[in-house]
Amino acid sequence: MSARILVVEDEEALATLLRYNLDSEGYEVETVARGDEADTRLKERIPDLVVLDWMLPGLSGIELCRRLRARPETKQLPIIMLTARGEESERVRGLATGADDYIVKPFSVPELLARVKGLLRRASPERLATVLAYGDIELDREKRRVARSGRPIDLGPTEYRLLEFFLEHPGRVFSREQLLDGVWGRDIYIDERTVDVHIGRLRKLLNPGREQDPIRTVRGAGYALDDRFAKVAEQ
Repeated sequence: MSARILVVEDEEALATLLRYNLDSEGYEVETVARGDEADTRLKERIPDLVVLDWMLPGLSGIELCRRLRARPETKQLPIIMLTARGEESERVRGLATGADDYIVKPFSVPELLARVKGLLRRASPERLATVLAYGDIELDREKRRVARSGRPIDLGPTEYRLLEFFLEHPGRVFSREQLLDGVWGRDIYIDERTVDVHIGRLRKLLNPGREQDPIRTVRGAGYALDDRFAKVAEQ
């Protein structure tokens, strides 16, 4: 699964440039031009990284950064701040507010891309890992192969994406809506019951015998890759 990046930038030309280059690197990119709109968007869906301009209409980047750091769910969210302010005191202020990195305009796009990759590697190493493993399940992204206890498992494209998504967030419970968002995307309308169908298919393929089911159903909440599964598989 590609990492999701939210670009909060009111200069249309720069936002387009950033989106084009981040898209080219394989990231899933969304752009927002106002700070208050970004604040609302981040309450609905949390990306893997935010590229945030300092000066924004509606709500300043520095205030948005402060709010994100005050919320438990976005406290650790990687933030790169963009600004025309180059003075050392302003740079220190930006970092003190909670930004992880700071780039002064005009900047080198390759440098920004390198910093994005570095932050993602530190914050979410599973996003960049070639092989994801949990318990006795292993998913090789380069070869697009899945195995359990060394036995190859042939998954369809949707079941593969579902498993990959779960392996990136082991133990975390996702609602059907969140799974639709994360696996199918926000721009595609699919009934939530479709999630149940594909979860059922994935379970059947992963558990052809009487092996332990790695997927946990949480009544009223959704599904998760069971954290107890890894512990049992290690025994």
